[in-house]
Amino acid sequence: MEKEEILLRKRLIELSNLAYQRGIPMYTDFLNLHELNILHTTSKELFPTAYRTFGGYATSERQMAAFLPDAFCLYLEDADILAGYPVQVVRIKPLNEKFAEELTHRDYLGALLNLGIERCKLGDILIQGRDAYVFVSDSLVDFIVSELTRVRHTSVMAETVAFGDFEADIKYEEMKGTVASVRLDSLLSLTFASSRSKLTALIEAGRVYVNGKLITSNGYHVKEQDIISVRGLGRFRYIGVLSETKKGRYYVTVHKYI
Repeated sequence: MEKEEILLRKRLIELSNLAYQRGIPMYTDFLNLHELNILHTTSKELFPTAYRTFGGYATSERQMAAFLPDAFCLYLEDADILAGYPVQVVRIKPLNEKFAEELTHRDYLGALLNLGIERCKLGDILIQGRDAYVFVSDSLVDFIVSELTRVRHTSVMAETVAFGDFEADIKYEEMKGTVASVRLDSLLSLTFASSRSKLTALIEAGRVYVNGKLITSNGYHVKEQDIISVRGLGRFRYIGVLSETKKGRYYVTVHKYI
């Protein structure tokens, strides 16, 4: 076990203990896929409280973990629990659309990191048209709104958006095709149009996650609505089997996020 993994597990257990002792929720920073896997694979017996994860919208990749005392789990509705997360949405938009560049995820992330912000304080970045929506830790919202004025050569302004006024517009490409079985390697090959041998190597290298959990077996059977993330390639949702061919193959649908 690597030193960073040991330290993260220790911190997660510490937060759960604090939540139990103080009777209030305790939150992590935004966790990436690797860190979420460490959370999910830590024995539940080491946590005196339950935990939930949330990143601002239903299919978010980077998420905060909330360690919740029993009272919160028993007496609060899910919507109330999610509303308690210290996360806000910041919209970044060009001051003049006519002169705005075509900005990428990397451009927005680079501009934010150049302000001295740590990556763990930022969640997903969603680009919708000319605007970008960034999920941000509460403590940094005012700073970003005040200090972020340029992304590459484009002058921008940042403003907060209420969750009630925000709806994630997740674009995806619907893909259909036949696979020998609903195994992880088969679905990866269909989605990313690559050889199973190349994708098997990615699985064995620890770059493939299903619902935030690291999967290192190419024979893993995927279930309907599972979200598969491949570091460096993207992610998709497995929708399900449409039909079975006479030769025993499966005609399936996946939604590849774009």
